Amino acid sequence: MGEPTSDTDPLVGVPDSFQRLWTPHRMVYVAGDAKPASADEGDSAAAKARCPFCVAPSHDDSESLIVARGEHAFVVLNLYPYNSGHVLVCPYRHVPDYTDLTAEEVAEIGALTQKTMRVIRAASNPAGFNIGMNQGVAGGAGIAAHLHQHVVPRWSGDANFLPIIGQTKALPELLADTRDKLAAEWGSIA
Repeated sequence: MGEPTSDTDPLVGVPDSFQRLWTPHRMVYVAGDAKPASADEGDSAAAKARCPFCVAPSHDDSESLIVARGEHAFVVLNLYPYNSGHVLVCPYRHVPDYTDLTAEEVAEIGALTQKTMRVIRAASNPAGFNIGMNQGVAGGAGIAAHLHQHVVPRWSGDANFLPIIGQTKALPELLADTRDKLAAEWGSIA
């Protein structure tokens, strides 16, 4: 049997040997429906109203998946994580670029990143971390209008063929469970 060649081919939709993990909830992210339009909107009320990082702090922590709050920044779970425990450290202020941060915001983002690493180590014992910021759309920022730093726990062997071949990431824990575990650990870590 050959590959289906068109929508009218009788083989289209016929089960084959591939296993599929359907993740329709990601379509909102892929389509960009919930993202701010661009960093060009700046600090406008319209930009803030569509920005998930501006909206999240106005909701209950468990509802918005906030792990911890500081004076200038907060720690929130990534809705589309690379690994379980993937969090974002975000300033409250709607700014697109690292150079736009105040000295106080830089210091608190750094301190929250350090504490987040300690909390994740205590909660799930990763072998390492990826930490970084994607600046601008060309730099890979999914939400370029509001700066955020990724803290991604890593384990030996956590990468496999699924993300490369299947464009799918298997996660062993629900976001709400991960958030509750990290939030519970937060108070016990210095």
